[in-house]
Amino acid sequence: MFPGATADREGADYVVVGAPLDRSTTGAPGTRFGPRQVRAAARSFENYDHHTGRQFTDLRVYDHGDVGPHGKAAEYLSYLESLLGEFADAGTVPAVVGGEHTVSLGGIRALEPDVFVCLDAHLDLREAYAGNPLSHAVVTRRALETADRAVVIGARAGSEPEWERAADADVTVVEPAEASAWRPAFDGEDVYLSLDIDAADPGYAPGTGTPEPFGLDPTTLRKLVRAIAPHAVGFDVVEVNDRDDGQAAVLAAKLLRAFVFAHAAA
Repeated sequence: MFPGATADREGADYVVVGAPLDRSTTGAPGTRFGPRQVRAAARSFENYDHHTGRQFTDLRVYDHGDVGPHGKAAEYLSYLESLLGEFADAGTVPAVVGGEHTVSLGGIRALEPDVFVCLDAHLDLREAYAGNPLSHAVVTRRALETADRAVVIGARAGSEPEWERAADADVTVVEPAEASAWRPAFDGEDVYLSLDIDAADPGYAPGTGTPEPFGLDPTTLRKLVRAIAPHAVGFDVVEVNDRDDGQAAVLAAKLLRAFVFAHAAA
C-alpha cells in the first residue's frame, strides 16, 4: 500500500494504481519494479505538507494495488483503460505508478483529456519504435490520437523526424532551460499529466532506462507538478526502475504526493 493511502475504494477522492509493465523498455530494464520501489520510498515521508497545511491521510487516497501484466500490450492497456475509467466515472482521480511509459495510454484513453502534458527527456513522437506502435518511445504520438494537443516539458532528445513533428501547431516543447519560467495556460481544458522520471537530470534520478544529461532539477519538477495539478483529471509517474539506490523512486514518490496535495488544495 502507498503510505498514507488509508481510504476505502468507495468514496475515495484519489486512487493509486500500480502498472508494472516492462515490455518495450530500452536501455536498462526494471520498470516492472517501479510501483514497489515508489511505495517503499514513500514510507519515510512526513504525513503533513506545510505548503498546503494538509495531512496526506486526510485526502482520502485509496491504493488499488498493482494491475499485473497479462496478455499482449494492447490487451493490458485496454484493461487498464477500463479500470481507470471506472474510477473516473466514480469521481476518483487516478494516480498511476508505472511501469514503462506505455501505461500512460491507459489513463489518456480512459480520461480523454484536451491536453496531454508530459514531463519527459524525450519527445516520444515517433510513429513506431523498432516496429512497435505501442512502445514506450511513442507515447506522445499515441496521446495525440486522443488529446487535442501535447506539451512536452524538459525534452532534450529526439530523432530528426520527431523534432520536425514537434514544430506542428498541436505540440509545444519546453526545453529544460525554459522550464522554470514556464506557466500553465489552460483555458478550461482538461489536462492529463504524465511524469517520466527521466525528465529529471540523471544525477538526481539515475534509476531509469534511458537517462539523458542536462535535465530538470527536483525543485523545478515539484514547481511544475504543483502548477499543473489543479488543471489535471489524472496523473502518472513512470519509468522508475530498481537500478539505483532509490533516488528515482524517492523523487517519484514525493512528486506523486505533491500532485495529490496541490490537486486537493485547488
